[in-house]
Amino acid sequence: MSIAPAAAQTPITIGETHILAYADGEARQVNVYLPEGYAEGEERYPVLYLIDGGLSQDFLHVTGTTALGALWGRSQPVIVVGIETKDRRAELIGTKGNAEEREAFPTAGDSAAFRTWLRDKVKPLVTQTYRTNGTDAVMGESLAGLFIVETWLDEPALFDRYAAINPSLWWQGNALAERAQGAALRGLAPPPLFITYSNEGPETERGVRLVAQAGGDAACLVPTPDLTHATAYHILTPQALQFLFPTDYDFDPELGFEVGCERGKVSE
Repeated sequence: MSIAPAAAQTPITIGETHILAYADGEARQVNVYLPEGYAEGEERYPVLYLIDGGLSQDFLHVTGTTALGALWGRSQPVIVVGIETKDRRAELIGTKGNAEEREAFPTAGDSAAFRTWLRDKVKPLVTQTYRTNGTDAVMGESLAGLFIVETWLDEPALFDRYAAINPSLWWQGNALAERAQGAALRGLAPPPLFITYSNEGPETERGVRLVAQAGGDAACLVPTPDLTHATAYHILTPQALQFLFPTDYDFDPELGFEVGCERGKVSE
């Protein structure tokens, strides 16, 4: 009995990876997804910078969601730049924390160096290598969301728009959220921010609401108390992308393509 030869196999390619030096001889993956039709045309595209964008992190989930959003016309087609993190507490947290946090997480507090690397190495690589249109945004969840809020506050011009999904603002007793309130009192005008919280307790909710309140009309607060920290990101990503990269389509309400923004009212 003869067996037919197996069909030739072709790899599935969804992007390309750059290896960039980081610090002390370390390197990081920078994974790039190019939208449908990029190779055949000359069109320029906006860029989504994805924190925790390693191949074993959120890159595949988010690139798939951007493709689906573009297919429906819910959000624009985008170049996705997935930025790998390794020691997330060192790279995504800006302070050493309180005594308990310092003992539990001794490497925390070096986010300024990670942000400098993004500004001076990652963004120039992307703009020099790909057909970008000059518009960008950054997105991340949990500790990456904390980093995004910190960047929104400390270096707002680094990105055009921001999305912080369930940011870990509980760090150091909501210190970053309290600092955001001080910036608002000084009259600083922040860029647009999409920010969410789920069923994670009153401390987390209060921190997110403080940041949203500080953002004023630039902030889009989306509470999802029916979700948890473990379930929110996949569900909220389509809304975040619609906020970051909106289109001109007039959608039928039955599709459910809505971004349910609230203002940042803080409960006493």
